[in-house]
Amino acid sequence: MAVTASMVKELREKSGAGMMDCKKALNETDGDVDAAVDWLRKKGLAAAAKKSGRVAAEGLIGAVTEGVRGALVEVNSETDFVARNEDFQGFVSSLARLTLDSDGQVDDLMAMDFPGTGRKVDEELTHNIATIGENMTVRRAATQSVGAGTVVSYVHNATAAGLGKIGVLVALESTGDADQLTALGKQIAMHIAATAPASVSVDDLDPALVERERAVLSDQARASGKPEEIIAKMVEGRLRKYYEEAVLLEQVFVIDNETKVGKVVENAAADVGAPVKIAGFSRLVLGEGVEREETDFAAEVAAQLGG
Repeated sequence: MAVTASMVKELREKSGAGMMDCKKALNETDGDVDAAVDWLRKKGLAAAAKKSGRVAAEGLIGAVTEGVRGALVEVNSETDFVARNEDFQGFVSSLARLTLDSDGQVDDLMAMDFPGTGRKVDEELTHNIATIGENMTVRRAATQSVGAGTVVSYVHNATAAGLGKIGVLVALESTGDADQLTALGKQIAMHIAATAPASVSVDDLDPALVERERAVLSDQARASGKPEEIIAKMVEGRLRKYYEEAVLLEQVFVIDNETKVGKVVENAAADVGAPVKIAGFSRLVLGEGVEREETDFAAEVAAQLGG
């Protein structure tokens, strides 16, 4: 597969490695960017890459909670100017509330009745595109719920109530004091917004992620030339470090910067008056993984003048 400049640029942004190293890695992996990141890491040329790519889409994340359930929705627009439009903000807020009843499925959401219009959500979206004059998409949605306890939301960089650039839901199971539980949930949601964990616990972590990490760590350890039994111990030790970065309960709580989140939740039982369990969380970052098409403005102007 031919390696292009855009592929090299993407790999540089993900890995932080030099241009020539990125080009070599892509050639070695037949243009597979994720495999190239691993190749660079094995060679010691890149740190563990958590970056998912440049975020370029505009719009808003909407968040809403209602007792034991909560919802997030991402609606993209072409410009940040539209994200400040009150009609657009109202549309996103309404969608977030509708998402509560959609189980986080965008297709189900688009088929629901949009309140007060006589139109379905997909028809209302088309109406807004025509009215506001800019393309929009309903990209993602997520829900959380518990049988007993609360679901708490947090919106980072909020432009209005429940609207912003990063939205988090955290579901706490407990029969304890609702106010104390909500206060705890707000802190944990802020932590999740900052640290982007991959799972609640080690057991919940995607096995594919673990195996990929294990493979990279094993190749790195073998480069030391040590015996296999020593390499196995080295890999397990480094995996524990990976868990501390990727797993919510294993992360150090950003509020005090010293206690693990799992211990914070355990200790909270005394204040709440009952055991507390993090049942789940959702985190949406506006435009995550979406790349805006880049254009050469000077070339566009020159082309227009030439035409």
